[in-house]
Amino acid sequence: MPADQHIHLYLVPTPVGNLGDMTFRAIDVLKSVDVILAEDTRTSGKLLKHFEIQRPLQSYHIFNEHKTIEKLIQRMQKGEVMALISDAGTPAVSDPGFLLVRAAREAGLEVSCLPGATAFVPALVNSGFPTDRFVFEGFLPHKKGKKTKVESLVTETRTMIFYESPHRLEKSLELFAEVFGPERMAAVSREISKLYEENLRGTLQELLTHFSENPPKGEIVLLLQGAEEIKESKSEAKRKKWQSSEED
Repeated sequence: MPADQHIHLYLVPTPVGNLGDMTFRAIDVLKSVDVILAEDTRTSGKLLKHFEIQRPLQSYHIFNEHKTIEKLIQRMQKGEVMALISDAGTPAVSDPGFLLVRAAREAGLEVSCLPGATAFVPALVNSGFPTDRFVFEGFLPHKKGKKTKVESLVTETRTMIFYESPHRLEKSLELFAEVFGPERMAAVSREISKLYEENLRGTLQELLTHFSENPPKGEIVLLLQGAEEIKESKSEAKRKKWQSSEED
């Protein structure tokens, strides 16, 4: 049974690749709840079968979450304990979950998110880019607004993290090279924790050349080095101050 009997909703991370990344606690929680909410019941069904978890499974995804939240909250208020899982990784991180968590909190229900697998953390650490300050952008807009969004990040000095799909990677690298310059350093991690995991680092042009010749497969994390901070020299600052006083 879960350690805390006051929890109404658990957010349970599931492996992004290797099933060995599933935690003992995650298995225990999933075996003890009244119902498991899953992004795709077919995908999650295979996972639950592997770990011999036999609990009722209910579909919960971006296409039905608005319609189901109210009933789910009512069921939890009556005493049902639920767990939310996504196809891979931590729920609510570029996956359904945020709306349900917010509604549960507003209803005074207790929510607990277990620590566990998520794709962008190992990708960030593998990249060799600064990890003390970074910004997670998730998936970029599909078409409308994509270039505008990318251009808004041109002065961003923190390491930038994006999720991307294989068929959109080349176009995104082309856009990044156009906006940030082909020599900006970037990194691509794909198939994290799986058999054919790949972590590449290079300039945007180098990565673009590689993936145009080697079409990628699997889920992808794209990282971009932040812009160098432009620090004004002391002499320049003095010059501007002197010029300003002369004009006055």
